[in-house]
Amino acid sequence: MIDRFCRFIALGVVLSGVTAPVPAFAQESFVTFMYHRFGETAFPSTNTRLEQLDSHIKALQDNGHSVVSVTDAMAGLAAGNLPDRAVALTIDDGYLSVFEQAWPRLKQAGFPVTVYVSTKAIDAGYRSHMSWDMIRRLVGEGAEIGGHTVSHEHLTEMETETLVKELEASAARYREELGFVPKTFAYPYGEASLAVQKAVRAAGYELAFGQHSGAIGPSTDRFYLPRFALNERYGSLDRFMLAANAVAMDVTDITPTDMQIDRNPPAFGFTLSRPQPNLACYPSDGNVKMTRLGGVRYEVRFDGPVPPGRLRINCTALRGDGRWYWFGMQYYVPAR
Repeated sequence: MIDRFCRFIALGVVLSGVTAPVPAFAQESFVTFMYHRFGETAFPSTNTRLEQLDSHIKALQDNGHSVVSVTDAMAGLAAGNLPDRAVALTIDDGYLSVFEQAWPRLKQAGFPVTVYVSTKAIDAGYRSHMSWDMIRRLVGEGAEIGGHTVSHEHLTEMETETLVKELEASAARYREELGFVPKTFAYPYGEASLAVQKAVRAAGYELAFGQHSGAIGPSTDRFYLPRFALNERYGSLDRFMLAANAVAMDVTDITPTDMQIDRNPPAFGFTLSRPQPNLACYPSDGNVKMTRLGGVRYEVRFDGPVPPGRLRINCTALRGDGRWYWFGMQYYVPAR
């Protein structure tokens, strides 16, 4: 994705070359990263090499970043007292390498982490995953645990009754094994819809993460929070630091409003609180043309239908101090 980002900047899908002014409260924003496996080179699409993880930890220590838990980050955002360059770390699925490789390093660095656990894999005793005893040890040593369903299936394809049962069953297992039900949630594959959001909210979760890029600010949807995904290909230190220094845009009136789209290609658009003269938007599939309406409304139109599956759109603008404003969305395009 970072290669596509640089290519679109070079091609000039930009409205102007003027750099936008730095806002007065840049600390009202934080970045969340998502990992899966560590040192498991047989799975490069979800793996982070150990030397990559070590470089990430050192970079955060050496460059003025404050690593905070997801819950503390959201509380600080609500109170308006986040430290500048705040970063939260999350890990999905509960693989064994979290316990054996990642957590010892993060704990030594004093970095909090939230691990999103799908209960079926843990209950099955897969050798690739942690055990409940290991997860309890993580909790005892300060890690947070988040909800990630029972089966890790595609939630947008479930009937509402099945989805509700899935959330109830996973909550029961968390309560039985850990003594509590997590307050934060991560959608498997980052896939959500308004119906899925409603079910997750009704299940008692206070916020939920997708898998689209971007920084989190006051206007970000608490039930569709972005995370920068990391793996072997997208885990280079340059890419990591570019994302770690990202700043949220103040975005409202996003269309389509439902992340599961019923129109292909989608008519993507959003409104900013202030113009971003050097704004660029780039999709994971297809080509787009962007126009600005009335100063702060931006409309992005595709040149044709996009393939079924996950569609990500990133919009960025260079800030006055060299950091990037970054807003992203992920949509799910059903097969027709």
